[in-house]
Amino acid sequence: MTSEPTPFPGAIPSPEEQPAAPEDQLAAPEEQLAAPGLRACLEAILLVADEPVPTVVLAQVLEQPRNEVAAALRDLAGEYTAEGRGFDLREIAGGWRFYTREDCAALVERFVTDGQEVRLTQAALETLAVVAYRQPVSRARVSAVRGVNCDGVMRTLTLRGLVEEAGTDPETTAILYRTTSYFLERLGLASLEDLPDLAPFLPENIEDIEDENARP
Repeated sequence: MTSEPTPFPGAIPSPEEQPAAPEDQLAAPEEQLAAPGLRACLEAILLVADEPVPTVVLAQVLEQPRNEVAAALRDLAGEYTAEGRGFDLREIAGGWRFYTREDCAALVERFVTDGQEVRLTQAALETLAVVAYRQPVSRARVSAVRGVNCDGVMRTLTLRGLVEEAGTDPETTAILYRTTSYFLERLGLASLEDLPDLAPFLPENIEDIEDENARP
């Protein structure tokens, strides 16, 4: 009768005798990376939010209990304040969003305004004036007043936020344009009624001039 040999201390077991590795240890290296924590996920989402995000929405997206998400948000807000960060996490208008700290407002304003503004060309200023005094007005009408094609300039003014669409002309179905509230803000006006009177600077036959320019 033979007996199985007894392994001596420190001996390396054969492959058949080695215990199977847990499944989590067999995963690819990428799969073993730890998932970001709740706080990191909240920061990532709020960093790209352009409006306050409600707690319930964050909880739904992250699939976490609402009370835990709310507690994490409060902890983050308190931490940023305690560390004197240049930004705040505030609960405003029913949601959470990052804001620059009030103490840094002057520096932020200087960064945004200094050297950032590009002056409008003479053509853009003339076109903007026509829209301001004749609104709502179509691009064809603006071109008729100026005597040149204004399509490109109108696109520029629209992109700058100074002009916006205001419906269509019921007769020609042409898109009409008007100035925006940003236009009033930039000029420091409360309303369009505050625009200076243009009549003294116009020729008496302005309508005839427009009709003449509108002809092909």
